[in-house]
Amino acid sequence: MNRRMFLKTLGTAGAALAAPTTAATLAARDAAASGEPLATLYDLSKCVGCGACVAACRDAHAADYPQPRKPFPKMYPSRAKVEDFSDRRDVDDRLTPYNWLFIQSATVNRGGAPVTVNIPRRCMHCTHPPCAELCPWGSAVRHDDGAVAIDPSICLGGAKCRDVCPWSIPQRQTGVGLYLDLLPAFAGNGVMYKCDRCHDRVAGGGRPACLEACPYEVQTMGPRSEIVAAARALARDSGGFLYGETENGGTNTLYVSPVPFAELHAALDTGPGRPGLAQAADVMGDQANLATAVLLAPLAGLAAGALRLAGRARRAMTKEDDHA
Repeated sequence: MNRRMFLKTLGTAGAALAAPTTAATLAARDAAASGEPLATLYDLSKCVGCGACVAACRDAHAADYPQPRKPFPKMYPSRAKVEDFSDRRDVDDRLTPYNWLFIQSATVNRGGAPVTVNIPRRCMHCTHPPCAELCPWGSAVRHDDGAVAIDPSICLGGAKCRDVCPWSIPQRQTGVGLYLDLLPAFAGNGVMYKCDRCHDRVAGGGRPACLEACPYEVQTMGPRSEIVAAARALARDSGGFLYGETENGGTNTLYVSPVPFAELHAALDTGPGRPGLAQAADVMGDQANLATAVLLAPLAGLAAGALRLAGRARRAMTKEDDHA
């Protein structure tokens, strides 16, 4: 029995294997009939780095950004560091809790001439996301349409999702979330934030804000099998290179570049909030991680339920305080 069948049998990958109900490029009923998640293809030869997608993402998610309480509680142990971007909300050259998409650029020498490639970077939305399968609190989830999202109402900011992500995508904001009302000195350190591929918009029959705003049609969205076929054809016909089809076991974000990704990775300014483009092994293909996911699944489900109840109680108390 292979890994995916094993997970399916145990019920730990139901969300990852369910059929989508909506699509950006198909009518809702046609997408549901396709029986597969949605993926996006970025033709990097078209991206000029204008930043329209970044601005659209910010506008679309303005209400979702954190509003931290200060001063922050002292954390134990001391290695639990504050991560605060609330006074740097305008930062747009890296991923932050207030910037879920940014343009990463790399210049390489090809045929004796410099070539600059602009790369819109956000969550890769893996087909088997380690952030969702290894989150001990059940706060990260893969939706039926293939989008991977973090529920800020139950996330405790422990950063397990970032630790297991091959690209370290999720970013933490201290001083916000449920941990403040549980054990603020010990329970996590805020909430983790990242792109959710505009899941609610797509569920309503719309398109992700970044795709809608792009004036150069850099991004295409559709059922994953169609997007993979289109990406392969584009790479073949243009002499380009494909990234995302197999990285980390396959993602729902695919890039086709005129430059090899190894060269782009070597030229990138990487670091916190600035992911690379190196080859990424399948995290959930590791037997230890697979076993952990199997053991965590029922516990994470229980934890998520308990945290949701705590969140409801917290919101009810807040309403009572507001009316008092």
